[in-house]
Amino acid sequence: MNSKIQDKHTDSLFDAILLLKNREECYKFFEDISTISEIKALAQRLEVAKMLRDRKTYTDISEQTGASTATISRVNRCLVYGADGYNLVLDRLEEKDK
Repeated sequence: MNSKIQDKHTDSLFDAILLLKNREECYKFFEDISTISEIKALAQRLEVAKMLRDRKTYTDISEQTGASTATISRVNRCLVYGADGYNLVLDRLEEKDK
């Protein structure tokens, strides 16, 4: 667990997210708690992570997602050296799609 972000407020946020039951509830909550730009940035990073796992090039990823090479590089570092959160979610999404 990443102690840099863990505190009682973050715990409360994550507990709240875990209470959401479906996509519609997620849209409602995130629209209230985040800006559209923040939500789009998070969605973009997840898409970048998917494409990196599919061995797409930085150029292809940038063209298809609009992500900067800095963002792509950061996501790649997280995939390789991070807390394994991207891989956890992407593995589960792949299983769900089977």
